[in-house]
Amino acid sequence: MPKINIVARTGNEAMAEAMRQINPDVVAAYPITPATEIVQIFASYVADGLVDTEFVPVESEHSAMSACIGASAAGGRTMTGTSSQGLALMAEMLYIASGLRLPIVIADVNRALSSPINIHCDHSDTMMVRDAGWIQIFSENAQEAYDNMIQAIRIAETAALPAMVTTDGFIISHGMERVDIFDDKDVKDFVGPKKLGHYLLNMEKPVTLGALDLQDYYFEHRRQLAQAMIDSKAVILDVAKSFKEKFGRSYGLFESYNLDDADIAIVVMGSTAGTAKVVADDLRTKAGVLKLRVFRPFPKKEIADALKNIKAVAVMDRSDTISGNEGPLALEVKAALFDAGIKKDIPDYIFGLGGREIRPEDIGSIYKDLGEMIKGNSKPKVTYLGVRE
Repeated sequence: MPKINIVARTGNEAMAEAMRQINPDVVAAYPITPATEIVQIFASYVADGLVDTEFVPVESEHSAMSACIGASAAGGRTMTGTSSQGLALMAEMLYIASGLRLPIVIADVNRALSSPINIHCDHSDTMMVRDAGWIQIFSENAQEAYDNMIQAIRIAETAALPAMVTTDGFIISHGMERVDIFDDKDVKDFVGPKKLGHYLLNMEKPVTLGALDLQDYYFEHRRQLAQAMIDSKAVILDVAKSFKEKFGRSYGLFESYNLDDADIAIVVMGSTAGTAKVVADDLRTKAGVLKLRVFRPFPKKEIADALKNIKAVAVMDRSDTISGNEGPLALEVKAALFDAGIKKDIPDYIFGLGGREIRPEDIGSIYKDLGEMIKGNSKPKVTYLGVRE
Protein backbone atom coordinates (compact mmCIF):
# COMPACT_ATOMS: atom_id res chain seq x y z
CA MET A 1 0.00 0.00 0.00
CA PRO A 2 1.27 3.51 -0.75
CA LYS A 3 2.18 5.85 2.07
CA ILE A 4 -0.53 8.40 2.77
CA ASN A 5 -0.84 11.39 5.04
CA ILE A 6 -4.43 12.03 6.16
CA VAL A 7 -4.99 15.78 6.38
CA ALA A 8 -7.74 18.38 6.33
CA ARG A 9 -7.52 20.43 3.15
CA THR A 10 -9.66 22.73 1.06
CA GLY A 11 -9.93 22.03 -2.64
CA ASN A 12 -7.56 24.90 -3.40
CA GLU A 13 -5.01 23.60 -0.90
CA ALA A 14 -5.30 20.08 -2.33
CA MET A 15 -4.69 21.28 -5.88
CA ALA A 16 -1.72 23.40 -4.80
CA GLU A 17 -0.30 20.40 -2.93
CA ALA A 18 -0.56 18.28 -6.08
CA MET A 19 1.24 21.00 -8.03
CA ARG A 20 4.02 21.06 -5.42
CA GLN A 21 4.50 17.31 -5.75
CA ILE A 22 4.49 17.52 -9.56
CA ASN A 23 7.10 20.29 -9.36
CA PRO A 24 6.49 21.90 -12.77
CA ASP A 25 9.19 23.90 -14.52
CA VAL A 26 7.02 27.00 -14.94
CA VAL A 27 3.84 28.37 -13.37
CA ALA A 28 2.54 31.68 -14.75
CA ALA A 29 -0.56 33.11 -13.16
CA TYR A 30 -2.74 36.09 -12.29
CA PRO A 31 -5.03 35.91 -9.22
CA ILE A 32 -8.81 35.66 -9.43
CA THR A 33 -11.43 34.62 -6.87
CA PRO A 34 -12.05 31.83 -5.95
CA ALA A 35 -8.91 30.32 -7.54
CA THR A 36 -6.41 32.83 -6.11
CA GLU A 37 -5.32 30.56 -3.27
CA ILE A 38 -4.06 27.84 -5.58
CA VAL A 39 -1.29 29.93 -7.12
CA GLN A 40 -0.85 31.96 -3.93
CA ILE A 41 -0.09 28.82 -1.93
CA PHE A 42 2.08 27.50 -4.74
CA ALA A 43 4.00 30.80 -4.83
CA SER A 44 4.83 30.26 -1.14
CA TYR A 45 6.27 26.85 -2.05
CA VAL A 46 8.47 28.59 -4.59
CA ALA A 47 9.56 31.24 -2.07
CA ASP A 48 10.36 28.55 0.51
CA GLY A 49 12.45 26.56 -1.95
CA LEU A 50 10.17 23.52 -1.86
CA VAL A 51 9.96 23.38 -5.67
CA ASP A 52 12.29 24.23 -8.53
CA THR A 53 9.56 26.09 -10.40
CA GLU A 54 10.01 29.42 -12.15
CA PHE A 55 6.98 31.38 -10.95
CA VAL A 56 5.93 34.14 -13.34
CA PRO A 57 3.49 36.73 -11.94
CA VAL A 58 1.84 38.54 -14.84
CA GLU A 59 -0.59 41.41 -15.36
CA SER A 60 -3.55 39.41 -16.71
CA GLU A 61 -4.81 35.91 -17.38
CA HIS A 62 -4.23 36.43 -21.11
CA SER A 63 -0.57 37.03 -20.31
CA ALA A 64 -0.54 34.05 -17.94
CA MET A 65 -1.58 31.66 -20.68
CA SER A 66 0.75 33.38 -23.16
CA ALA A 67 3.67 32.78 -20.80
CA CYS A 68 2.58 29.18 -20.28
CA ILE A 69 2.49 28.67 -24.05
CA GLY A 70 6.01 30.02 -24.42
CA ALA A 71 7.33 27.90 -21.57
CA SER A 72 5.64 24.73 -22.80
CA ALA A 73 6.74 25.33 -26.39
CA ALA A 74 10.31 25.63 -25.12
CA GLY A 75 10.04 22.20 -23.48
CA GLY A 76 8.97 23.03 -19.94
CA ARG A 77 6.38 21.24 -17.81
CA THR A 78 3.88 24.04 -17.31
CA MET A 79 0.81 24.68 -15.12
CA THR A 80 -1.46 27.53 -14.03
CA GLY A 81 -4.74 28.24 -12.27
CA THR A 82 -7.73 30.48 -12.97
CA SER A 83 -11.50 30.93 -12.84
CA SER A 84 -14.46 32.58 -14.55
CA GLN A 85 -13.52 35.91 -16.18
CA GLY A 86 -9.89 34.83 -16.00
CA LEU A 87 -10.63 31.78 -18.14
CA ALA A 88 -12.62 34.04 -20.47
CA LEU A 89 -9.63 36.36 -20.83
CA MET A 90 -7.45 33.32 -21.56
CA ALA A 91 -9.85 32.04 -24.23
CA GLU A 92 -7.91 33.39 -27.22
CA MET A 93 -4.74 31.70 -26.00
CA LEU A 94 -6.46 28.43 -25.04
CA TYR A 95 -7.06 27.74 -28.72
CA ILE A 96 -3.42 28.46 -29.49
CA ALA A 97 -2.24 26.09 -26.75
CA SER A 98 -4.34 23.23 -28.08
CA GLY A 99 -3.54 24.00 -31.71
CA LEU A 100 0.16 23.79 -30.91
CA ARG A 101 -0.50 20.54 -28.96
CA LEU A 102 1.07 21.88 -25.75
CA PRO A 103 0.42 19.78 -22.59
CA ILE A 104 -0.35 22.68 -20.24
CA VAL A 105 -2.51 21.92 -17.18
CA ILE A 106 -4.97 24.45 -15.68
CA ALA A 107 -6.52 24.18 -12.23
CA ASP A 108 -9.85 25.87 -12.97
CA VAL A 109 -12.26 26.76 -10.18
CA ASN A 110 -15.73 26.91 -11.68
CA ARG A 111 -17.41 30.28 -11.22
CA ALA A 112 -20.24 32.19 -12.88
CA LEU A 113 -19.49 34.63 -15.67
CA SER A 114 -20.49 38.28 -15.27
CA SER A 115 -22.74 40.19 -15.76
CA PRO A 116 -24.32 40.67 -13.21
CA ILE A 117 -21.13 40.40 -11.16
CA ASN A 118 -20.99 37.11 -9.29
CA ILE A 119 -18.10 35.21 -7.70
CA HIS A 120 -19.88 31.95 -6.89
CA CYS A 121 -20.16 28.60 -8.57
CA ASP A 122 -21.63 27.49 -11.78
CA HIS A 123 -20.08 25.81 -14.82
CA SER A 124 -20.48 28.65 -17.31
CA ASP A 125 -16.75 29.34 -17.56
CA THR A 126 -15.73 25.78 -18.38
CA MET A 127 -18.63 25.30 -20.78
CA MET A 128 -17.69 28.52 -22.59
CA VAL A 129 -14.42 26.89 -23.74
CA ARG A 130 -15.67 23.33 -24.04
CA ASP A 131 -14.69 23.21 -27.71
CA ALA A 132 -11.28 24.85 -27.34
CA GLY A 133 -9.44 21.54 -27.69
CA TRP A 134 -8.70 21.05 -23.98
CA ILE A 135 -9.33 17.85 -22.05
CA GLN A 136 -11.82 18.69 -19.26
CA ILE A 137 -11.94 16.73 -15.99
CA PHE A 138 -14.51 17.50 -13.27
CA SER A 139 -14.06 16.81 -9.56
CA GLU A 140 -16.72 15.99 -6.99
CA ASN A 141 -14.62 16.86 -3.93
CA ALA A 142 -11.15 17.91 -2.74
CA GLN A 143 -9.81 14.35 -2.88
CA GLU A 144 -10.77 14.01 -6.52
CA ALA A 145 -9.31 17.43 -7.27
CA TYR A 146 -5.97 16.30 -5.83
CA ASP A 147 -6.05 12.93 -7.62
CA ASN A 148 -7.18 14.48 -10.91
CA MET A 149 -4.35 17.04 -10.90
CA ILE A 150 -1.79 14.28 -10.49
CA GLN A 151 -3.32 12.29 -13.34
CA ALA A 152 -3.86 15.32 -15.58
CA ILE A 153 -0.20 16.16 -16.10
CA ARG A 154 0.54 12.62 -17.25
CA ILE A 155 -2.59 12.54 -19.42
CA ALA A 156 -1.74 15.86 -21.08
CA GLU A 157 1.86 14.92 -21.84
CA THR A 158 0.91 11.48 -23.18
CA ALA A 159 -1.95 12.76 -25.33
CA ALA A 160 -0.06 15.92 -26.37
CA LEU A 161 -3.08 18.00 -25.43
CA PRO A 162 -3.68 20.64 -22.76
CA ALA A 163 -5.99 19.73 -19.88
CA MET A 164 -8.03 21.50 -17.23
CA VAL A 165 -9.08 20.05 -13.89
CA THR A 166 -12.13 21.76 -12.42
CA THR A 167 -13.62 22.19 -8.97
CA ASP A 168 -16.80 23.97 -7.91
CA GLY A 169 -16.07 27.46 -6.61
CA PHE A 170 -16.28 27.87 -2.81
CA ILE A 171 -18.17 24.57 -2.46
CA ILE A 172 -14.95 22.61 -3.06
CA SER A 173 -12.32 25.33 -3.40
CA HIS A 174 -12.91 26.69 0.12
CA GLY A 175 -14.62 23.72 1.77
CA MET A 176 -12.44 21.77 4.22
CA GLU A 177 -12.43 17.99 3.80
CA ARG A 178 -10.37 14.93 4.60
CA VAL A 179 -7.79 14.36 1.87
CA ASP A 180 -5.32 11.50 1.57
CA ILE A 181 -2.01 13.00 0.42
CA PHE A 182 0.47 10.58 -1.11
CA ASP A 183 4.20 10.44 -0.49
CA ASP A 184 6.15 12.94 -2.60
CA LYS A 185 8.31 10.24 -4.13
CA ASP A 186 5.31 8.10 -5.06
CA VAL A 187 3.72 11.03 -6.89
CA LYS A 188 6.99 11.87 -8.62
CA ASP A 189 7.38 8.26 -9.74
CA PHE A 190 3.79 8.12 -11.00
CA VAL A 191 4.00 11.36 -12.96
CA GLY A 192 7.38 10.35 -14.39
CA PRO A 193 9.78 12.43 -16.46
CA LYS A 194 8.22 14.97 -18.75
CA LYS A 195 7.43 13.88 -22.31
CA LEU A 196 8.82 16.66 -24.45
CA GLY A 197 7.83 15.72 -27.98
CA HIS A 198 8.67 18.58 -30.38
CA TYR A 199 10.00 21.67 -28.63
CA LEU A 200 11.73 24.86 -29.69
CA LEU A 201 14.95 24.45 -27.72
CA ASN A 202 15.79 21.07 -29.23
CA MET A 203 18.72 22.14 -31.41
CA GLU A 204 19.09 18.66 -32.87
CA LYS A 205 15.59 18.70 -34.39
CA PRO A 206 14.56 22.30 -35.07
CA VAL A 207 10.85 22.92 -35.53
CA THR A 208 8.59 25.83 -36.38
CA LEU A 209 5.66 26.63 -34.09
CA GLY A 210 2.92 29.15 -34.73
CA ALA A 211 3.48 29.47 -38.46
CA LEU A 212 0.88 30.94 -40.81
CA ASP A 213 -1.44 28.08 -41.74
CA LEU A 214 -3.91 29.03 -44.46
CA GLN A 215 -6.03 26.97 -46.85
CA ASP A 216 -3.28 24.48 -47.67
CA TYR A 217 -2.93 22.82 -44.24
CA TYR A 218 -5.16 24.41 -41.56
CA PHE A 219 -7.96 21.89 -42.15
CA GLU A 220 -5.59 18.93 -41.81
CA HIS A 221 -4.13 20.28 -38.56
CA ARG A 222 -7.60 20.79 -37.05
CA ARG A 223 -8.48 17.23 -38.05
CA GLN A 224 -5.34 16.00 -36.28
CA LEU A 225 -6.38 17.92 -33.17
CA ALA A 226 -9.83 16.33 -33.27
CA GLN A 227 -8.27 12.88 -33.60
CA ALA A 228 -5.97 13.56 -30.68
CA MET A 229 -9.00 14.39 -28.55
CA ILE A 230 -10.71 11.17 -29.63
CA ASP A 231 -7.57 9.17 -28.89
CA SER A 232 -7.12 10.83 -25.48
CA LYS A 233 -10.00 8.77 -24.10
CA ALA A 234 -7.79 5.69 -24.13
CA VAL A 235 -4.96 7.69 -22.55
CA ILE A 236 -7.23 8.85 -19.71
CA LEU A 237 -8.32 5.29 -19.00
CA ASP A 238 -4.76 3.97 -19.16
CA VAL A 239 -3.54 6.61 -16.69
CA ALA A 240 -6.50 5.82 -14.43
CA LYS A 241 -5.56 2.14 -14.51
CA SER A 242 -1.98 2.97 -13.52
CA PHE A 243 -3.28 5.27 -10.77
CA LYS A 244 -5.39 2.49 -9.31
CA GLU A 245 -2.49 0.04 -9.43
CA LYS A 246 -0.22 2.46 -7.56
CA PHE A 247 -2.62 4.27 -5.22
CA GLY A 248 -5.67 2.00 -5.00
CA ARG A 249 -8.36 4.48 -6.11
CA SER A 250 -10.48 3.86 -9.20
CA TYR A 251 -11.32 6.47 -11.82
CA GLY A 252 -12.94 6.28 -15.21
CA LEU A 253 -14.65 8.54 -17.72
CA PHE A 254 -17.64 8.63 -15.37
CA GLU A 255 -18.88 6.96 -12.20
CA SER A 256 -21.96 4.73 -12.28
CA TYR A 257 -23.74 4.90 -8.94
CA ASN A 258 -26.49 2.31 -8.40
CA LEU A 259 -27.14 2.23 -12.15
CA ASP A 260 -27.08 -1.54 -12.66
CA ASP A 261 -30.65 -2.08 -11.47
CA ALA A 262 -31.94 1.51 -11.55
CA ASP A 263 -35.25 2.48 -13.10
CA ILE A 264 -34.55 6.22 -12.91
CA ALA A 265 -31.26 8.13 -13.03
CA ILE A 266 -29.74 11.60 -13.01
CA VAL A 267 -26.68 12.68 -15.01
CA VAL A 268 -24.67 15.41 -13.26
CA MET A 269 -21.13 16.82 -12.90
CA GLY A 270 -19.16 18.27 -10.01
CA SER A 271 -19.97 18.57 -6.31
CA THR A 272 -23.73 18.14 -6.78
CA ALA A 273 -23.12 14.49 -7.62
CA GLY A 274 -22.42 13.82 -3.95
CA THR A 275 -25.79 15.24 -2.92
CA ALA A 276 -27.52 13.30 -5.70
CA LYS A 277 -26.02 10.05 -4.39
CA VAL A 278 -27.38 10.74 -0.91
CA VAL A 279 -30.85 11.44 -2.31
CA ALA A 280 -30.74 8.30 -4.46
CA ASP A 281 -29.83 6.23 -1.39
CA ASP A 282 -32.71 7.71 0.60
CA LEU A 283 -35.34 6.89 -2.00
CA ARG A 284 -37.24 3.64 -1.76
CA THR A 285 -37.37 3.31 -5.52
CA LYS A 286 -34.48 2.14 -7.70
CA ALA A 287 -32.60 5.40 -8.36
CA GLY A 288 -29.09 5.91 -9.70
CA VAL A 289 -26.60 8.62 -10.59
CA LEU A 290 -24.21 8.93 -13.52
CA LYS A 291 -21.49 11.31 -12.38
CA LEU A 292 -19.60 12.51 -15.43
CA ARG A 293 -15.90 12.99 -14.72
CA VAL A 294 -14.56 13.63 -18.23
CA PHE A 295 -16.57 16.13 -20.28
CA ARG A 296 -13.96 16.41 -23.02
CA PRO A 297 -13.48 14.04 -24.73
CA PHE A 298 -17.18 13.36 -24.30
CA PRO A 299 -17.69 9.58 -23.78
CA LYS A 300 -20.84 9.31 -25.87
CA LYS A 301 -20.78 5.57 -26.59
CA GLU A 302 -20.00 4.65 -23.00
CA ILE A 303 -22.75 6.92 -21.63
CA ALA A 304 -25.30 5.54 -24.07
CA ASP A 305 -24.42 2.02 -22.99
CA ALA A 306 -24.67 2.93 -19.29
CA LEU A 307 -28.11 4.54 -19.71
CA LYS A 308 -29.70 2.29 -22.33
CA ASN A 309 -31.72 0.21 -19.84
CA ILE A 310 -32.77 3.08 -17.57
CA LYS A 311 -36.50 3.77 -17.92
CA ALA A 312 -36.29 7.53 -17.28
CA VAL A 313 -33.23 9.80 -17.30
CA ALA A 314 -32.79 13.47 -16.38
CA VAL A 315 -29.77 15.76 -16.73
CA MET A 316 -28.72 18.48 -14.31
CA ASP A 317 -26.88 21.39 -15.95
CA ARG A 318 -25.06 24.02 -13.87
CA SER A 319 -24.85 26.27 -16.93
CA ASP A 320 -27.18 27.47 -19.64
CA THR A 321 -26.89 27.81 -23.40
CA ILE A 322 -29.02 31.00 -23.22
CA SER A 323 -30.98 29.68 -26.17
CA GLY A 324 -34.24 28.48 -24.66
CA ASN A 325 -33.04 24.94 -25.23
CA GLU A 326 -31.22 22.50 -22.99
CA GLY A 327 -27.91 23.18 -21.29
CA PRO A 328 -24.64 21.87 -22.75
CA LEU A 329 -24.50 18.62 -20.77
CA ALA A 330 -28.07 17.68 -21.66
CA LEU A 331 -27.47 18.35 -25.36
CA GLU A 332 -24.45 16.05 -25.31
CA VAL A 333 -26.28 13.28 -23.44
CA LYS A 334 -29.32 13.45 -25.74
CA ALA A 335 -27.10 13.34 -28.84
CA ALA A 336 -25.23 10.34 -27.43
CA LEU A 337 -28.44 8.39 -26.87
CA PHE A 338 -29.93 9.44 -30.21
CA ASP A 339 -26.81 8.30 -32.10
CA ALA A 340 -27.05 4.95 -30.30
CA GLY A 341 -30.62 4.54 -31.48
CA ILE A 342 -32.07 5.07 -27.99
CA LYS A 343 -35.19 7.24 -27.96
CA LYS A 344 -35.96 8.75 -24.57
CA ASP A 345 -37.51 11.97 -23.36
CA ILE A 346 -34.70 13.48 -21.26
CA PRO A 347 -35.71 16.55 -19.26
CA ASP A 348 -32.98 19.01 -18.38
CA TYR A 349 -32.85 20.82 -15.04
CA ILE A 350 -30.74 23.96 -15.11
CA PHE A 351 -29.74 24.70 -11.54
CA GLY A 352 -27.37 26.52 -9.23
CA LEU A 353 -26.46 29.43 -11.49
CA GLY A 354 -24.40 32.02 -9.62
CA GLY A 355 -24.06 29.70 -6.64
CA ARG A 356 -27.79 29.24 -5.95
CA GLU A 357 -27.99 26.46 -3.37
CA ILE A 358 -29.20 23.05 -4.52
CA ARG A 359 -31.00 21.16 -1.77
CA PRO A 360 -31.69 17.43 -1.41
CA GLU A 361 -35.41 18.10 -1.79
CA ASP A 362 -34.71 19.82 -5.13
CA ILE A 363 -32.98 16.71 -6.41
CA GLY A 364 -35.73 14.61 -4.87
CA SER A 365 -38.25 16.52 -7.00
CA ILE A 366 -36.33 15.48 -10.13
CA TYR A 367 -36.51 11.82 -9.14
CA LYS A 368 -40.24 12.32 -8.47
CA ASP A 369 -40.65 13.75 -11.98
CA LEU A 370 -38.85 10.74 -13.42
CA GLY A 371 -41.20 8.44 -11.56
CA GLU A 372 -44.12 10.29 -13.14
CA MET A 373 -42.53 9.91 -16.57
CA ILE A 374 -42.42 6.15 -16.14
CA LYS A 375 -46.18 6.30 -15.58
CA GLY A 376 -46.56 8.16 -18.88
CA ASN A 377 -46.78 11.71 -17.58
CA SER A 378 -44.58 14.06 -19.60
CA LYS A 379 -42.40 16.81 -18.11
CA PRO A 380 -41.05 20.09 -19.56
CA LYS A 381 -38.00 19.84 -21.78
CA VAL A 382 -36.20 22.45 -19.66
CA THR A 383 -36.85 23.39 -16.03
CA TYR A 384 -35.00 26.18 -14.23
CA LEU A 385 -34.80 24.42 -10.87
CA GLY A 386 -35.10 26.68 -7.84
CA VAL A 387 -35.52 29.96 -9.69
CA ARG A 388 -38.06 32.38 -8.21
CA GLU A 389 -40.99 33.16 -10.46
